[in-house]
Amino acid sequence: MENEIPPVNRVDEIRDELGRLEGKRLRVKANMGRSRIVERAGTLVHAHPSLFVVEVEERRGRTSRQSYQYVDVLTGTVELYDAESGERLFDFVEPVAE
Repeated sequence: MENEIPPVNRVDEIRDELGRLEGKRLRVKANMGRSRIVERAGTLVHAHPSLFVVEVEERRGRTSRQSYQYVDVLTGTVELYDAESGERLFDFVEPVAE
């Protein structure tokens, strides 16, 4: 427990890493509540101080922009994956002890 990174520093880590990934393709899996999970692929457009924006391809060649908070990545509500390899980019959620 002594070496555990405080959540504030983890949010900073997520923000810094996503800042380095601007312009890259990602796959986003977001838990929208009430058993509704949305999966989309898109390009990380910008990492703002409190949120990040992903431009997502919609049907018929249209695009939309979705914004997510860094805290949602920290809590596991939003999961980010590399579009090419499928590898999960962040894994901060601790496994539940039985």
